[in-house]
Amino acid sequence: MQSGFAQNLSWQGYFSFNEIKDVSESSTTVYAASENALFSKNAATNTVKTATTVEGLSGQTISAVYYSEAFKKTIVGYENGLMIVINETDGSMLKVVDIINKQLAPNLKKINHFMEHNGLVYVSCDFGIVQFNLTTLQFGDTYFIGDNGAEISVKQTAFFNGFIYAATSSGIRRANSTSPNLNDFSQWTVVNSGDWSSVEALDTELIAINTVGYIHRFNSVTFVGFLQLPQPSVDMRAKNHNLFITIPNSVYIYNNQMILNRQISNTQVLDNTINITCATAVGDIIYIGTKEKGLFSSSFSSNGVFENTTPTGPARNNIYSLDVTPNALWTVYGDYDSFYNPYPLDSYGVSKYNTSGWLNIPYSEVYDAKSMTKIIVNPTNEKQVYASSFFSGLLKIEDDVPNFLYNEKNSGLESITTEGPNYIDVRINGTAFDKTGNLWITNSRIKNGLKVLRTNGQWGSYSMTSIIDNAEASSYANIVIDRNSVKWIATNRDGVVGFNEATNTFRKMTFGADAGNLPIADVRSIAIDAKNQLWIGTTKGLRVLSNISSFQNDSQLKANPIIIMEDDLAQELLYEQFITSIAVDGANNKWIGTADSGVFMVSPNGQETRYHFTISNSPLPGNVINDIKINSTTGEVFIATNKGMISFKGIATGANEDLNNVYVYPNPVRPTYSGTVKVAGLIDKANIKITDIEGNLVYETTSEGGTIEWDTTAFGRYKVASGVYMIFISAQDGGETKVKKVMIIR
Repeated sequence: MQSGFAQNLSWQGYFSFNEIKDVSESSTTVYAASENALFSKNAATNTVKTATTVEGLSGQTISAVYYSEAFKKTIVGYENGLMIVINETDGSMLKVVDIINKQLAPNLKKINHFMEHNGLVYVSCDFGIVQFNLTTLQFGDTYFIGDNGAEISVKQTAFFNGFIYAATSSGIRRANSTSPNLNDFSQWTVVNSGDWSSVEALDTELIAINTVGYIHRFNSVTFVGFLQLPQPSVDMRAKNHNLFITIPNSVYIYNNQMILNRQISNTQVLDNTINITCATAVGDIIYIGTKEKGLFSSSFSSNGVFENTTPTGPARNNIYSLDVTPNALWTVYGDYDSFYNPYPLDSYGVSKYNTSGWLNIPYSEVYDAKSMTKIIVNPTNEKQVYASSFFSGLLKIEDDVPNFLYNEKNSGLESITTEGPNYIDVRINGTAFDKTGNLWITNSRIKNGLKVLRTNGQWGSYSMTSIIDNAEASSYANIVIDRNSVKWIATNRDGVVGFNEATNTFRKMTFGADAGNLPIADVRSIAIDAKNQLWIGTTKGLRVLSNISSFQNDSQLKANPIIIMEDDLAQELLYEQFITSIAVDGANNKWIGTADSGVFMVSPNGQETRYHFTISNSPLPGNVINDIKINSTTGEVFIATNKGMISFKGIATGANEDLNNVYVYPNPVRPTYSGTVKVAGLIDKANIKITDIEGNLVYETTSEGGTIEWDTTAFGRYKVASGVYMIFISAQDGGETKVKKVMIIR
């Protein structure tokens, strides 16, 4: 089945290429696979190409990659058995699902290795070997080569002197490649018993390594051990009459007489913290893949000066939280489990993306702040950023440099108290700036759970004990501030808590018809929309508080579900869904992320689901949504999943105050362009009429927010002809008008 998505929408991928799973090569180019993305680098021209889910790859984890020079095709193998064949001449991708669809246990389908011989690729899997024909792009026979035809994990195959050799978990096995029925297990004989990780042909030698790292040579009858590696090997491949054997801290390069030419340690590549995953060569250049820092290269002659050749990206794919401003995007990678437990604590830095690319601030520069789970940019000063650590306090970053960590010693923040006096654990999560620039902060598992860092540097602290039964057991998600300056806090045990600083009053909505009408007391995300309504995402569904100002007069706030008609039945929108994030775009649509069902985009009142993006109908790399944030200027929606971040260049930008900034793009519309024409910089509820040069109306609409799209058809009936088209824009009250032109070339 050919890949490609039904929606002709503009997506962009922001993937990490740092965890190299496998490499392959042609005579000029290295091909590298990271967790779920690919890149290639041409050594002669230095051009780098990348491919992610946006181009049609799967978000699943890649386990093997192979480039066939003869067929100009790249084959990607996945842990779940999926195969994708990329035609390098035109970039098209073919998804091959035969292995996934086999009636086998799902944990046996991992693809370990590809070996090409005579136009066939032998695919080593955790159940056996499958033959794939590069001409027809069809699978041939499957070989179950264990005893009595049992499933057996095959790690690698090699072709040598007319035989196919397989390194398996139960011996090295071989069969005559000309045998007509290799799918008969009795054709496969055991050469050596034991558990083997690799086998490879190197000119006149055949080499195999067992799982404890003992290298063996074949003496035409059996494999004889000749060297014990200090660690088990993770990769072995022959290239240009050399053999590359990789262990996590070194690469050994042997010539075809099995004499060690060179040993490269991880300290020579970078430092002793990295783990090497694979190595190969293209001409005179050695490429070394690592688990943490991507791909490094060095020429054989340069005596070991390595440079990083990885495309830039975030430090990791599992972005837990982000913040976006008109000019920059910030990400953090710390996390906690569904019970707000940050252990095992993690040590990751912070990343920033802007027009000049990615800046990754390493862990060594963040004052040992562990498990950073939220990040916020000061809306009045983009140079000031705060990252919340769910263990160490609040990290301040100025001009892209971390310069202070607020904790229990130097600020109003407090450590949890329930674990004894010597246990320090400062759990900071949700943050929000108010209109005057004060930063409001949630501090979990203490009595005074609401903090504020005022613009003058003074700290304020508010007790939650009057509104929450057991504040020292409570954890908080995010905090939002409404137009009336009321602070709303998502909690895990007490629903949503509202706090009015002016009157020093607390209110809450929690589980139960008379207590706030939430489906459960565990709230994970809250957002305020353009109509001053509070949208509440719980671990069991969605609720809306339609009138926030009822905070002042109603003794009990009450949230309601959104009831939609589906198949003539009244249903609750997002019934029982675990909601992880809610973002409101410039047209007041709601973008709602879930823990396992992807992203829903619903109309301002929630009555219409306009998009539901999942891994199966969009470039979303995973259905686990960690966070969603929207660039208010461009309308770009950033979606962070546990397998990578992508953005949707939607059309919902914030409405403008007047029509002075209206622009049309693209203009002119060239024959190669297949997308829509966008009219941006609009005021809300503007009337837009598009006519041909004679004045015949071809399109009319009213804007919601700052942008509209025209599909260049006459009311959807047919594509309009080449020519100049007039765009008449008028405000709802008729008080302001603008005229624009767009040129269409067919």
